[in-house]
Amino acid sequence: MSGFRPGVRLGIDVGTARIGVARSDRDGLLAVPVETVARGEGDLARITALAGEHDAFELVVGLPVALSGRETASTADARGFAQALADAGHRVRLIDERLSTVSAQGALRGSGRSQKSSRSIVDQVAAVVLLQQALDVEKGTGNPAGASVGPTQEHP
Repeated sequence: MSGFRPGVRLGIDVGTARIGVARSDRDGLLAVPVETVARGEGDLARITALAGEHDAFELVVGLPVALSGRETASTADARGFAQALADAGHRVRLIDERLSTVSAQGALRGSGRSQKSSRSIVDQVAAVVLLQQALDVEKGTGNPAGASVGPTQEHP
């Protein structure tokens, strides 16, 4: 499939304690922060509810690999979370997000926020960074960024 697919996407930055969520506009021009979801019981249900609230056709989950390209425990955790979302009926793509949290922390520092005052939103900003990257790749290449998880579902 080639060509940009219109529709809202959610960006998901999976951490061990929190999950940052961002969304795109329908035209795929801009990613904006939505919410930070506590990791644990109810996190999948909350992501599902947010996908419904925003009428998202796809969830873009960040895949944290080491700078060397090697997979880590966090990589396996993100893959497992992405698979759980796919198993729950969502269309999911995994994209390399090696530097999204670092970029988010740098942007927040650049705006004058301390690391402590940024803790509550850094996950959302990381989700914005990874979702914007996915949008930009698709706009530039005409192909979706990353790899599909679970059964392939065509976009309506």
